[in-house]
Amino acid sequence: MNTVLPQSIADMAERVVTENKTAGRMISTAESCTGGLVAAAITEIPGSSAVLGHGYVTYSNAAKIAMLGVNEDIIDTFGAVSVACAWAMAQGALKRSGADIAVAISGVAGPDGGTAQKPVGTVVFAVAEKGKDANEVNADRMDFGADKSRAEIRTIATLHALTLLLP
Repeated sequence: MNTVLPQSIADMAERVVTENKTAGRMISTAESCTGGLVAAAITEIPGSSAVLGHGYVTYSNAAKIAMLGVNEDIIDTFGAVSVACAWAMAQGALKRSGADIAVAISGVAGPDGGTAQKPVGTVVFAVAEKGKDANEVNADRMDFGADKSRAEIRTIATLHALTLLLP
């Protein structure tokens, strides 16, 4: 397939589209550090409109609050790069889009912006699914390493987020 993305991402996006189409699931994305790369990967695939209805790029805290309904107290208390924020982003994307599944990504892609608690390469992910208990958090924090470039961190995060959308 001719694609502007790395082949590994295009291949995973094709699986996401094919398998979600087969499962009859609509998906939504809520992205911060990936800046829409997950949604872009999905839309590289012909027929992706059968599974992707909404993609939210909420790079700023204000966008997370306005577009996804993330409570400002979550950001003030835990920060935008936290399991709590990613979970709220995923829940907001699910509710506002009407999708069956939503993935959220927030992180520190670098080269600056890292702290001792959240160094460059820290990325959090969350998945929310229709019909599942919103109090059962399905989220995790990963450290991809401060030795990676911004592009590498965003690529790895995009690929991981796509795998979270597989049925």
